[in-house]
Amino acid sequence: MVDHDDILRRGFEEYRDLVNPVIAERARLAGEPVHIVHVRDGIPIDGEGRPIVDLHGLSAFGQRHPAVTAALMDYLRSDRPSWFPSRVNPYAGRLARVLSERTGYDNAFFPCTGTEAVEAALKLARALTRRPGLLSLEGAYHGCTFGSCALMTPGVFKDAFAPHLPGARVLPFDDVDTLREALAAGDVAAVVVEPIQGEGGVRPLSDAYIAALCELTEQHGTLLVADEMQTGLGRTGRGILHSAQWPRRPDVVLLGKALGGGLVPISAMLTRRELFMRAYGTHFASGESHNTTFMGNALGCVAALATLEILTDELIATCRRRGAFFEERLEAGLTGNRLFSHVRGEGLMRGVALADLDHPWLSFDHFGYPDLEDHCLTGPLVCHRLYGRGFFAFPCGHDWSVLRLQPRLDVDEDTLAGFVTALSEELAHLAALA
Repeated sequence: MVDHDDILRRGFEEYRDLVNPVIAERARLAGEPVHIVHVRDGIPIDGEGRPIVDLHGLSAFGQRHPAVTAALMDYLRSDRPSWFPSRVNPYAGRLARVLSERTGYDNAFFPCTGTEAVEAALKLARALTRRPGLLSLEGAYHGCTFGSCALMTPGVFKDAFAPHLPGARVLPFDDVDTLREALAAGDVAAVVVEPIQGEGGVRPLSDAYIAALCELTEQHGTLLVADEMQTGLGRTGRGILHSAQWPRRPDVVLLGKALGGGLVPISAMLTRRELFMRAYGTHFASGESHNTTFMGNALGCVAALATLEILTDELIATCRRRGAFFEERLEAGLTGNRLFSHVRGEGLMRGVALADLDHPWLSFDHFGYPDLEDHCLTGPLVCHRLYGRGFFAFPCGHDWSVLRLQPRLDVDEDTLAGFVTALSEELAHLAALA
């Protein structure tokens, strides 16, 4: 038997000692709410009994949603197979059918993580087009495996791992002219974009760029790949796919993160059967030339099926309304503070852009981290203060001047208003120091 009480007593220190001491030390210095020991009504509870409002985005339906938990427990109590030696998995088949009915895509591949879904899309594009070129945008974050990493914007998540995948290029963000020039050569297999960049600063692509992207990729026979790890599954209030309203439906859409209800890792690459067959339908062997051991595993598919039942049109509409309420409250509560710039994003994927502090000792250099001096300190400092008030927020990975805020989709207005009050008061405190 697994001793959960002992794990929660000693496992945090074991993680620090044996898994990733750098992350553990960062969490300690930042004062992050590390010692989470319970979940109550979907809300994490720390060792002192304090609820933590999680704005990370993974737990879009709260932690341990009862419907997802019940579906998993029902499956585990059964005698149903967990792995099918032939790789023909009926649970993956059913999940693909449900997603097809709700998205219009008639081919699916189910790995475990977002970066695996990106890798599957890159390989599909090259197998289909026989071209080397793979394009992404400045500010992108598509995962940390080698193909995905090559699409990353330059910086700490990418630079140490060079040389990168040949043919991969990062284009300026939202620049139609450079996109047109890059595609004109006729050697690009795929353009991979986030409809709204997450780690890049919650930056939405402009309507003009999306229109050009749809037109030019079709004109040049290049696959258009929408990475909807953060924008999909109702997060922006537009529907299950944010990109569904684009002038041209992307050739490939990638989903993940909350797809497993926050309990089981699973992701999805959705495309058209016709594209899959052209790439992999030559003979039986080629049909398995891209796979992973646990692709479409039954446990992940059960979690995803239960999650999609929760993700109703009514919940998505609620997300849209709560997102508008959140934006209004943020603008009203923060306007006038000189450290506040603006709010951006859609639905419950919001970014709060902040100005940097100008203070003689409130600096990374003063704190002993001169190599971080080109980063905005306001974001990390205000997050540090919010941790003490029961809110787990954080700056964007590529742009520390922007807070990325992704509460659960059914968050109530009182919680959102409470967060705005806390953020307003803590920003006012920092502004008074500078």
